[in-house]
Amino acid sequence: MRGNKTTGTILLVCSLAIAFIAGKEFKKMREPEPIIKGSGVTEVKMLSDYFSELKGTNADTEIYIMKGKEEGGSALVLGGTHGNEPSGIMSAVVLIENAQLEKGTLYVIPRTNNSGLTHNDPQEGSPQRFTIKTKNGERWFRYGSRATNPLDQWPDPDVYIHASSGQQLSGNETRNINRAYPGRPDGTTTEKAAYGIAELIRKNNIDMTVDLHEASPEYPVINAMVAHDRAMGIASTAVMNLEFENIAIGLEPSPVTLRGLTHRELGDFTNTYAVLMETANPAQGRLRGKTDEALVLTGIDPTYVKAQKLGRLFVPYDENGHPLEERVGRHITSFLELVKSMGELEPEKEIIIENVPVIGDLMENGLGHYLNEVQK
Repeated sequence: MRGNKTTGTILLVCSLAIAFIAGKEFKKMREPEPIIKGSGVTEVKMLSDYFSELKGTNADTEIYIMKGKEEGGSALVLGGTHGNEPSGIMSAVVLIENAQLEKGTLYVIPRTNNSGLTHNDPQEGSPQRFTIKTKNGERWFRYGSRATNPLDQWPDPDVYIHASSGQQLSGNETRNINRAYPGRPDGTTTEKAAYGIAELIRKNNIDMTVDLHEASPEYPVINAMVAHDRAMGIASTAVMNLEFENIAIGLEPSPVTLRGLTHRELGDFTNTYAVLMETANPAQGRLRGKTDEALVLTGIDPTYVKAQKLGRLFVPYDENGHPLEERVGRHITSFLELVKSMGELEPEKEIIIENVPVIGDLMENGLGHYLNEVQK
């Protein structure tokens, strides 16, 4: 009996210690990574300024606004739609910390689904954060989840029914903001966040919205743009210009029957030109090996080299992988081409953005070169 009590006490103490340590680590995911606004940022607002019911919730998120010296068009960049797709978040951060607007207005949301960045996808073995070396030390950023934190929205239904179309999806898609548009003011936390973004677009009459994503190398729609019907002219011009710069990128029409996504619903329910972009992130794939910070940053994975040789991938892949600099560079360069194409086709919507690195700059100098110093 004495031995059982002693063993039980030891096990209880060990369990409490493990719970305490794990709890501290989980709590760290609630700490937002520092974003240092550049001199081009003229205003920072919250999504709750456009839909007040988000105020005080983990779905509320910052909107960085950059107004140019001249009136012109407007564009919105959505980073962090999925917290496990870091090139979207980092592209938004690079724009916030570097961009200077000469003409028009740029809106950037680095953490579109803010709640999704407060946890990891279960059973994926993902790192909680990654660090990037800069000339002034290291900057850290969270590696989050594809979906809203269940602590903010629970339980999932057995079947998720998209409100405006009636389309049926897997129950856990109810927490995927890129299946929730155009959102509902009386819906779930995720639907309310989607509604707030639609309201931001409507109230500011934003001309173009670009949603930044990543996909696994075995996913067919990769290194590509997906454009709403009304945005196809702009997107096709941008893709042609990118090809001239030796940046291979595909163009896909937004499927009419695939509902809830930015490129469909924001194009249907607002006047914005809606485009979604994908880059190659091996850390998301089903064929990947060890999922750690190195894989997130370098995109190097020997298992994908093997998969490429077997013809199982939809993107070129070799021992150099697809580093974060390349993925961010593709996003930013493609976004700038979209803006340029919109201005050429509709001069009254011209936007002139200066001081932003493109893919060649990022590959030569590294991502950290374009991140500002954290003030201590």
